[in-house]
Amino acid sequence: MTELRRRGGGGEDPDSTENISDKEADGDDKLCFPGEGEGDAEGECKADTPDVPPSTDNTPECLNKALEGLSSRWKNWWIRGILSMTMISGFFLIIYLGPIMLILVVMSIQIKCFHEIITIGYRVYRSYELPWFRTLSWYFLICVNYFFYGETVADYFGALVQREEPLQFLVRYHRFISFAVYLAGFCMFVLSLVKKHYRLQFYMFAWTHVTLLIVVTQSHLVIQNLFEGMIWFILPISTVICNDIMAYMFGFFFGRTPLIKLSPKKTWEGFIGGFFATVVFSFFFAYLLSQYQYFVCPVEYNSETNRFAVECEPSNLFVIQEYSLPAVVQNVIRWKTVNLYPFQIHSIALSSFGSLIAPFGGFFASGFKRAFKIKDFADTIPGHGGMMDRFDCQYLMATFVHVYIASFIRGPNPSKVLQQLLALQPEQQLNIFNTLRNHLREKGVLPPAVEEAH
Repeated sequence: MTELRRRGGGGEDPDSTENISDKEADGDDKLCFPGEGEGDAEGECKADTPDVPPSTDNTPECLNKALEGLSSRWKNWWIRGILSMTMISGFFLIIYLGPIMLILVVMSIQIKCFHEIITIGYRVYRSYELPWFRTLSWYFLICVNYFFYGETVADYFGALVQREEPLQFLVRYHRFISFAVYLAGFCMFVLSLVKKHYRLQFYMFAWTHVTLLIVVTQSHLVIQNLFEGMIWFILPISTVICNDIMAYMFGFFFGRTPLIKLSPKKTWEGFIGGFFATVVFSFFFAYLLSQYQYFVCPVEYNSETNRFAVECEPSNLFVIQEYSLPAVVQNVIRWKTVNLYPFQIHSIALSSFGSLIAPFGGFFASGFKRAFKIKDFADTIPGHGGMMDRFDCQYLMATFVHVYIASFIRGPNPSKVLQQLLALQPEQQLNIFNTLRNHLREKGVLPPAVEEAH
């Protein structure tokens, strides 16, 4: 078996096809689909990874000419660097354009990532000519997005829902409608089953649903994080980008020790160097973002202007606080206290996850690509691969941020509670009002009731 270890950058993405072991190249792993009806050849098997069209080099010709005198290692370094800076510039431009544009970009990336994974399944098993596979895959994507975005409208756009009667109907019966729409797709799948391909069709049905779980569910969490405040969207994404760049840089120049066989170009030097650089970057970037209402205020819909608003009185999380340093630290740096935004402390937790755990999303993607003997999910971005190659870690990070906010940051949502109260019958609303009034009187918030004179 060929040795998988190879010296290279800690942040270098995926393994080229040359790095696949001899055993894998020989196709030792088989996936058998024995005949399930009359006329099927028993024991017929196909390799689990039929031929997949190789990735093409779509690097702009001007870049190829400018870098033609460099070795392939340094050529790849410059291509990745130039494209990375271009994407980062575009990212900040989109932030400037506001929340609506960010939501549209997240949806576009979600659709592209879904397309890349589904396309791999179709190309690998194209010889089977499965009926309705691609059509049903896109149908289920629409169903799941309808469910998730409907939930978002109900949670964050209560004022708009109360004003528009058709939306009230859709929100009230949203889950039933979502279930009915999904059930129609489920029935279509059952009706599309073909005698010779039962097992493979169920395999691809599972493929579609796992893709929906990985891509759509987690991209929806990205949007929910955005509504909590753009800082919860920008900082986690920037953390993963910083870690990817710094791990690549440390690994490229100092990498000697292979980190994991799934990604033989990643090294311990890149992994550790990327961690420390990311924590430092996140701490100071959090300080910068915390100073602006545009980044720290929740994104809310203003029913009067029909626009999103990002204006508020910043919470204590984004107000400078004084912290006493431990005695050991005081003896070293001669400071007794420091002034920080509380969010900066949270940024350490976010950046630690983004550096130590989020990369496992990339390792998972590398294992997936090695299973199908492909270098990248697609060739959308020169030097980087497809969209899924760039966002494999981002989705895992988005899930963590959502859980982190729900566990340590966010309390009950007043607008959601008010929306539920307004949907009740008048008698129920009056009963809740009296109960709340009595509770506030017991707490001393309201003055005690004055008895009526007889």
